[in-house]
Amino acid sequence: MRRKICAIGNSRGVSLPIEALEKLKLAVGSEVDVQVDEEQGCIVIEPVRTAAYPEGVDAEFANQVNEFIELYRPALKKLAE
Repeated sequence: MRRKICAIGNSRGVSLPIEALEKLKLAVGSEVDVQVDEEQGCIVIEPVRTAAYPEGVDAEFANQVNEFIELYRPALKKLAE
């Protein structure tokens, strides 16, 4: 999957295909570890795996909550004030 590097503020970034994120069960807000493999001459991005979700909460539900928060973040901030 070929991508271009883009400017994000003072940093640079690359968009990740939704298909790849879904396969790894990643969503907006998921943490990843970024490393440079100098021997191979590549950048490695790996999901940060945390402890299991509490009983009754699965990855799909957590992803839905993250998507809801991202979609309604401005309204949620206003409500918190």
